[in-house]
Order: sequence, then structure tokens, then C-alpha cells
Amino acid sequence: MSKIRSEHTDFEKRFFSLLRKSLGVKFETHQRDIKGKPDVVFGKKKLCVFLDSDFWHGWQYPRWKHLLKNEFWRNKIESNRTRDRRTTQYLRSNGWEVLRIWGHLVQKNPQGALNKIKMKLMSIG
Repeated sequence: MSKIRSEHTDFEKRFFSLLRKSLGVKFETHQRDIKGKPDVVFGKKKLCVFLDSDFWHGWQYPRWKHLLKNEFWRNKIESNRTRDRRTTQYLRSNGWEVLRIWGHLVQKNPQGALNKIKMKLMSIG
């Protein structure tokens, strides 16, 4: 597990590059002073974007949790999901818009993920 990086992955680098080219709006990545250390932050718009990997954040977790071999992994993923919910709630209660995008959606359709972010930015005004 020590080899698994939480930031600056190839996946993120590709997506951030597309985001810069597509939006032309400044954003920051992995801001440590914001709870949850969002992957992308549009500070002026108060928008936090999280790119959640399917395994670590438990996409459709109830469907496959029985396949995990031991309690350690169930506890790990369940605590990640709980932390994600609490972080989202905290940020929203403090005036932030929060957008969570699943990793498989970004990989299958990066343009769709970019469009989600664009639409959210436009809706904020």
C-alpha cells in the first residue's frame, strides 16, 4: 500500500491537463488548508472537486463488499465512505459547492467529466 499515491497520479495529471486546456480558468490542486484536501479547487467560485477512485471510495460498494477477503478492507472502505460524506457535508455547510466525480467516469468519458465541472461553474455564476 505504500506505493499507492493519493495525489499527483498519472490519472490526475492527464485530467488536470485537460481541465486547464478546456476551461481556461485558474484552479488549484490538493489544497491542504481545505478539509478533505480536494483534488481541484476553484477558490473564487468556492467549488471543490473530488476525483474519487472506484475502489478506495467504494463505488457501488454494497454490491461487492462481500468479495473482500477480510475485515480490514471492509473497514477501510467504509471509513473512507463515511469520511467522504462528512467532508462533503462540512464543506457545504461552510459555503462551498462540492462536486464528486467517480474515477471510471473520468476515464471512460473525460469530456463528460469536464462538462460536469463547466456546468457547475456556470450555475454558481
